[in-house]
Amino acid sequence: MSKRTQSIRSMFSGQSEHSVDSDTKRPSLPRVSSGAVRSLKDTFSDVEKEYEVLRAKLASGQLAIEIDPTLIDPSPLADRFSEQDPASFEALITSIRERGQEIPVLLREHPSLSGRYQSAYGHRRIRAARALGIPVKAYVRALTDEDLVIAQGVENSAREDLSFIERAVFAGRLEDAGFARALIQSALSVDRAEVSKLVAVARALPGELVDAIGRAPKIGRGRWQSLVDAIGNEAALKRALAVATKPGFATRETDDRFIVAFAAATKSEAKPAAQLAPEVVTSGSGAEIGKVATTDKQWRLSIRRDRNDGFADYLTAKLPELFEAYEAALTEKQSSAE
Repeated sequence: MSKRTQSIRSMFSGQSEHSVDSDTKRPSLPRVSSGAVRSLKDTFSDVEKEYEVLRAKLASGQLAIEIDPTLIDPSPLADRFSEQDPASFEALITSIRERGQEIPVLLREHPSLSGRYQSAYGHRRIRAARALGIPVKAYVRALTDEDLVIAQGVENSAREDLSFIERAVFAGRLEDAGFARALIQSALSVDRAEVSKLVAVARALPGELVDAIGRAPKIGRGRWQSLVDAIGNEAALKRALAVATKPGFATRETDDRFIVAFAAATKSEAKPAAQLAPEVVTSGSGAEIGKVATTDKQWRLSIRRDRNDGFADYLTAKLPELFEAYEAALTEKQSSAE
């Protein structure tokens, strides 16, 4: 074909001679396989799905997050007394410091203060985190007041460490707040009759007397009911309140405080379990080994396991040998006396 003929054909086909030549010479681009494109789309799709799942878990409170403990307020319906065992709390701090917080707490966003939270349970873990200056691991869920109360009750029922009077005061607070008896039953995992007994005890005891005595974990419903019966007499109530304000009353163990108040109310000669304040036993270097408490019938040595656990085990193993040595010395002394 002549060059002139080729030019004429190019004019009618809408292509220039130059473009024909260019197309002929232009290298072809590498093609991307449809499988690679599909794989890339699947990857983006998986990431989006994981993000949606994560966002849903956060929204529903199924995923624990870290929160500054100074932003957390206690539940408006406290189920515990503020006075707790300091040794137990120190042990919790040590555990979290060494192993971290293993179980998250449960929170809700504060209903009236933006940026703050209220705790449903885990207040000791929150206090420990605050003392250590670290964030607290928490589930944050949308909880109504009813949900909050139920969550508190479920947690405490699982641990079974609320004392009788704490349960009674909690039941009274819930009823005062307008919660139905059915919800109080669920919160405390008890039947209707038991709720009635708890509320009755809480109503009959003056708050100042309960606060002065404290949680008294070893005092059950029977003895609290006996105190209620005793202070039905106005003179007995005055005696119990008077002894609760005496110097030294607050320094006793909480169970002993109940016994002292009960003795005053009933004018009995009952004595508290601990007649003397515990005596601290120290090593030659001045370090605390343990505490000795003496009563009319008992001599008790208590050793903190978080400090001297090894010595406690060692002493337990050595007790038979020590007792035999004591008996031998006693026999020798008696023989010498004879």
